[in-house]
Amino acid sequence: MTDTIYASEGELFKKIMNTEWDKLHPHIQQRFSVKTSTTKPLQFTGELTDLSCSFLGKILAFITQAFIPGALIPHTSNKCPVDIEVYTQENSHFLYKKRLYKISDKKTIQFISYMTESNKGEILEYVGSGIGMKLIVFEKDTNLHFKSDGYFIDIGICRLPIPNLLSPGDVYLMHINESENTFRISIEITHKWFGKMFTQKGCFRTI
Repeated sequence: MTDTIYASEGELFKKIMNTEWDKLHPHIQQRFSVKTSTTKPLQFTGELTDLSCSFLGKILAFITQAFIPGALIPHTSNKCPVDIEVYTQENSHFLYKKRLYKISDKKTIQFISYMTESNKGEILEYVGSGIGMKLIVFEKDTNLHFKSDGYFIDIGICRLPIPNLLSPGDVYLMHINESENTFRISIEITHKWFGKMFTQKGCFRTI
């Protein structure tokens, strides 16, 4: 990974996107450019009105809970509150994102991912146990879009690709601006053979 330490996701995205960053809605630029730390995370709260998975997705989610807890959620809900924190840690090259999915009054699922830049100038997002994916980030209609570009696993100093057919599928995420403090999120994971596996859609606001 690169030696550069980023204080916000915006700093990283701006470098990778180059002139495309300037086409983003100003609210999105501002939202992602807020500097964070361990003691001062960037906080969002909202609700998913579509949290769903296919039958095969549910099986895969249950299987993977042991080593990537929370990355794949084997539940369906049309009203799932979610809290999100984005933060950094001292002397760390990673940008961390913690999500709390309140599936019910008795069940909350936590998922922490961490993002960095590779030596090749790629955005890498890890989901746990050395497993991660390369991300392509781009602007479309002034909004922010992400697509996965292959999965991998880090074993020691080696980064090994994971065949797409053995992955949960291709990730497509949209961050759609609504107002200065609100935005919509849409995440779909679609497998080449098995179709749509996971969906998350909802509206969030800055705290």
